Amino acid sequence: MNKKITAAAIAAVLSIGTIASVSTAHADRGHVRGVSSQVATILVGLVANGTLNQAQADAITAALTAAAPAKPVFDKNRDAMEAVITSTLGITAADLQAARVAGKSLATVAGDKKAALVTALVNFKTTEIDAAVTAGKLTAAQATTAKADLTARVTAMVESVPGSKMGKMGKEGMGKGKRMHSPSNA
Repeated sequence: MNKKITAAAIAAVLSIGTIASVSTAHADRGHVRGVSSQVATILVGLVANGTLNQAQADAITAALTAAAPAKPVFDKNRDAMEAVITSTLGITAADLQAARVAGKSLATVAGDKKAALVTALVNFKTTEIDAAVTAGKLTAAQATTAKADLTARVTAMVESVPGSKMGKMGKEGMGKGKRMHSPSNA
């Protein structure tokens, strides 16, 4: 009977944990990676009422942490990545920014240096992943997963065209209506 209750509790926690981790992936800072605050609260309650013992709750927490997807590595260090791009292409940050604002992909900006740019960015991201493992932010398994399709992800990023702004946001405040923060609206 106790094993059935434990199995049901684990199944419920894993189901809730999957849903909760999807919905709170960015908002759940300060908790164990892979274990949402809702799951942690449920585990504490299950230990308190005797359904699980602390060792079982710890095992569930460890399993969820190990199964958690690696945090995205892109956009963690924009300045360093920009430095890799500009030094590889031999352009200034202002030239890079102007090209991106004009809607050019990095592949277009790179021209015949596209392969060198992809290689430089893959090396940069690999170094970031390795540093995250050393710092204990990623497990070796998560690092392997993150590196598995790194070249494809970097290539897609290099070939992507910057998105256009929605409406006229950025040019006239909040679209065609009145500006929200203009002196005339005060």
